[in-house]
Parts: sequence; C-alpha cells; structure tokens
Amino acid sequence: MRMTVKEAAAACGGTLLGGDPDAVLTSASTDSREIGPGALFVPIAGERTDAHRFIGRAFAAGAAAALTQEGRVSPGGGAWIAVDDTRRALQKIAAAWRKKFAGPVVGVTGSVGKTTTKEMAALAVSAGKKVLKTEGNQNSQIGVPLTVLRLSPEYAAAVVEMGMSEFGEMSRIAAVAAPDYAILTNIGLSHIGQLKTKQNIRSEKLHITDRFHAGSALFLNGDDPMLAALRGRLPFETVFYGTRPWCDFRADEIRTAGASVEFRFFAPGGETGRARLAVPGVHSVLDALAGLAAAQRLGVPLQKAAAALAAYRPLAMRLQVRRAKSGVTVLDDSYNSSPDAAKSSLDVLAGFSGGKRVAVLADMLELGAYSRRAHEEVGRYAAKAGVDLLVTVGEEARAVAEGALAQRPGLECRVCRDNAQAAAFLRKTLGAGDAVLVKGSRGMKTDEIVAELLK
Repeated sequence: MRMTVKEAAAACGGTLLGGDPDAVLTSASTDSREIGPGALFVPIAGERTDAHRFIGRAFAAGAAAALTQEGRVSPGGGAWIAVDDTRRALQKIAAAWRKKFAGPVVGVTGSVGKTTTKEMAALAVSAGKKVLKTEGNQNSQIGVPLTVLRLSPEYAAAVVEMGMSEFGEMSRIAAVAAPDYAILTNIGLSHIGQLKTKQNIRSEKLHITDRFHAGSALFLNGDDPMLAALRGRLPFETVFYGTRPWCDFRADEIRTAGASVEFRFFAPGGETGRARLAVPGVHSVLDALAGLAAAQRLGVPLQKAAAALAAYRPLAMRLQVRRAKSGVTVLDDSYNSSPDAAKSSLDVLAGFSGGKRVAVLADMLELGAYSRRAHEEVGRYAAKAGVDLLVTVGEEARAVAEGALAQRPGLECRVCRDNAQAAAFLRKTLGAGDAVLVKGSRGMKTDEIVAELLK
C-alpha cells in the first residue's frame, strides 16, 4: 500500500476532518497493537468492543491516519477521515489499490479446503513468480481488503483466500480482490444454517467471478457433483480438475502411505508428471491439482510447480500428523469441521494400521435444520470407514454416535460432555501404535484434547 491521505479519503468517499492530506499511508490495520509509522488505522465497531477508543493509541504508535464513524476528532495525532462505515471504507480503499496491481490475482473459495488450496496454489505459482498470499485464513470482509493492501510491485502474482457465510458477502469481497482467476474447491454444508440450501451456497460462491474479464478462467473440482453439474453452463472459461476421466487436470495412481501421498497428474496439452505431498489423503491431491492448474495458467512450468508442492506442510490444527510421547499418532484436525471435511479426515484415519483407529468427533456448528441429519451421516460414515473406537464431544455430536451404532451396532462408542472428559478417557484408553483423529468446529476448541494427548 502506498497512497496519500487525500487519495484514501477520495477512494472511500470520506471527509478529511483534520491532519495532513499529503501524508503517505504505507500499511493498514484494524489492530492498534500492530500499528507502525505510516499506517492507516481502521477501527471496527464490534459486538463487544468498539475500536474507536483505541485511535489515540494508534496515533501514539505512529499511525498517519485513522478512519472514524464518529464524525469528530481529538487533539493531536495524524489525519482523521470521517466515513459512514469503517468496514466498507476499508473495502473501497483496498479496491482502489487493487486497480494499481498489474499482476494476476487468483481467488480461492469453497466449503472445505480453502486454506490448504490457497497454500498449495501459492507454492506452485512461487516456482516461477514471487507471490503474495493470504496470511493464515484472513478471508473475510476485513481480511481480504487487508491482504489486497499488502500488494506491491515486488510481487508478480497474488493468491487470495475468499470466504463467505452470508448472502452478498462474496460479491463484496470480489469487488475488492477482483480475481483474474478463481478456484472453487467444493460445495458442502458449511454455513447452510444461514444459506439454507447447497444451491444457494453454490450461487453465492460463484460470485467470486463477478469481476472476471475476457481472459479469466474458473478452476472447478470435477469430483464434486455440484460443481461437475456446471460443465458447459457458465459464460466464461472453466477448467476442471479431479480424478474423473473427463477432467482437464487429472490425477491417478494415487498412493497414500502414512503421512504422505503420491500421484501421477495429466494436464491439458498432454503433459504428465508425478508429485509427492508430505500430507495424507486423496483430498490433498485435489488441492494440489488446483494449484498446478493455476500455476500452468500463470505460465509456471508444471514440473517445477509439482516439485515445489513437496515443500507443503499443513498449517497448525489442519490434519497435522503428530507423535505423542506415548507412541500414539495424533491426527490434529482440530481447527474446524463440517460434514464433508470430517469424512475426508476419516478416510485418512482409515489408512493407518498397526493399532486402534480412534475418531474423536465434536459438534459441527452452523448447520441449522440440517444438523442432526448431518451428524448422523458422519457417524454412519465413520462406522463404514472402519474406526475401532468412536468418541463424541458435545450435545450435537451425540447424533454421530447414534448414526454410527445404527450402521454398526457392535462399534465401541463413548459419548462425552466436554473436552476434559474426552481427554481423560483417551489417556486411559490409547496405547502405543494407536492412531487418533481429533476434529470439531472451532467453537468446540478440540485443540484442548490434542494438547492433553501430547503431554
């Protein structure tokens, strides 16, 4: 980011209440603790805290300007820009800055796997270009504009994760990031409590293409039925990746061995190659294919892109394979959960051998009227996947145990009220050679169970 205060004010339709209009802004933050010289402080009025009260602290730390919804200034500090809504103002400023970036931007969305796919796509593209990528999972109406404002001439491309949980949200952040290309990983039940149907979820996620132009392309997971159904139905170029014979980017000879997976890939034009990932699971192969497809479109040699993927390591709490001192293998997938993600993780657990395969599944949140049915379905899937012991945590997850027992009456199940009870049971039950998957929605904080198992 590099724009003057008056340029930022013009971009967001704000009014300069005081300060130097020619002061240069070089960064932006919504956290006063991260402010440095030349920063634009964007105070967000949240449900619990209104960050406007930290404007003074931001100026003391060197902020050059601050947005404000309060229409007043205090003595001292930098420039004040009055706006109706600081969140929307941030988005407008970022959208204006995005127009100055000449390199291609790849947007990534989907119900499951956005962050992993973003990481793999960035790795693959980085084999030929310097890439800016979203930090962590900053994929919201605040996170996306903050990512876009980090764009600078030193980057030749960007990979931006874009999430949504309500109607209209994707349109707003697509107006900010304006991706030239986009990856859509899948359509699942995440946020169905708000969006009501999978058709609505698909329609909303497709708004990632709102700023497409004549040279744009959408990369779609051909293994997902909701996305495969879009073949030939969209008004722009589509590139499908997956394991189906008709996919443009295709993988076969997939071999999973413990904490890694290898596969052969086929690309448009007849090019083939092999890739190895230091993470388990067929779903990881699909994420890698998406990255390869994006890399090829951006002019990166496929063999170099495939070699770069070998350096991928899962982010914290995202199917990390960890070894406890007790000799237990812990599959830490505690960051979040949804029905589709839980099934993929159960597939990975099923690939482990040598001891008991234990699934610890906590409540999956934000499923609305689908909650009970979805939890039961995951339970049935766990039983079919061959788990030896199922542990559930939380009230909603009781239906996971019910579904599992309906599918396999003899399966050992333990229903726990909270993480502490589950951890205590597991410490007494698990032994060397066992593998345990821990997964639940972020609000369930199942990383507490992982921490206890690794002690």
